[in-house]
Amino acid sequence: MGLASNLLYLFGLLGTGLVARRVGLLTPTRADYLTRFAFYIALPALIFDSTATTDIATVFSPGMIAAFVLVELAVAAIAWVVHRRVDTAAKRSVAIVQSYHGNFGFLGLPIVAMSLGAAATAKASVLLGIGSLVQVPLTVLVLMTINDADADLRDELVGIARNPVIVTLVLGLGFAAFGLPVPDIATTTLGWLSQLALPVALLSVAASLTLDPDGVDIPTVSAVVALKVVCMPVLAFVAFTLLTSDPITVYTGVVMLAMPTAISTFIYATQLGGDTRLASANVFITTITSLVAVFAFLQFVH
Repeated sequence: MGLASNLLYLFGLLGTGLVARRVGLLTPTRADYLTRFAFYIALPALIFDSTATTDIATVFSPGMIAAFVLVELAVAAIAWVVHRRVDTAAKRSVAIVQSYHGNFGFLGLPIVAMSLGAAATAKASVLLGIGSLVQVPLTVLVLMTINDADADLRDELVGIARNPVIVTLVLGLGFAAFGLPVPDIATTTLGWLSQLALPVALLSVAASLTLDPDGVDIPTVSAVVALKVVCMPVLAFVAFTLLTSDPITVYTGVVMLAMPTAISTFIYATQLGGDTRLASANVFITTITSLVAVFAFLQFVH
């Protein structure tokens, strides 16, 4: 498929998921099954399949990791300044975390796999792991600090260590580092499961997207969209271009950091005193706008 066809495919899946939820086919229980399948099976299969047989030297790059972390922290700092005057702590905390916390797993990795190939997918898998290590503790810390919420950061760190995405990434890189062979039947099965990662993840995302237009803080949502969809990928392009020399690494980093706000931020906002209406609106609008922006970027670089 061409890039235009890929974009139509993505929006077609999102639309299918929204319609299925609207007519009652995609119930909360079924959506939960889809999410679990994507999180525990399809995405780990894609990660292992892309890393286990790769050349470890081509996947790891200090410049790539440094650029990724630098952009994450820079946008978080900018968001803190931009949103400092938002009228309530609940809104301000959500606006800050949703300006940098991207959907690397359910959207970023599968879109890179579909658009940029196997080498980029292996790099994106590493960035997904780094992103989890940076984003989750930072988001919990911001919400706890601003909302004076009671939570245990250590529990979140333990959760990251048990995350199947992280576990599979370490396992895949271990196979690659030691040159361990992957049986043919396992490779074939992983390949089939990997193909399901994007459609299942998109249907799961669609089942979680909601937008209640009444009372939405339009200026705050607009600022979040500007930071997440425009500022973050622009900074990513600059940082990856300066710190790496491989075009595929640059494109991978930009696409990953241009992903929309992660749906998990809505869950964190619910648990840690954030404004859930604003959180829902930000996830919905950044998902639509960022997909268009990402494919415009991919069309340009191609």
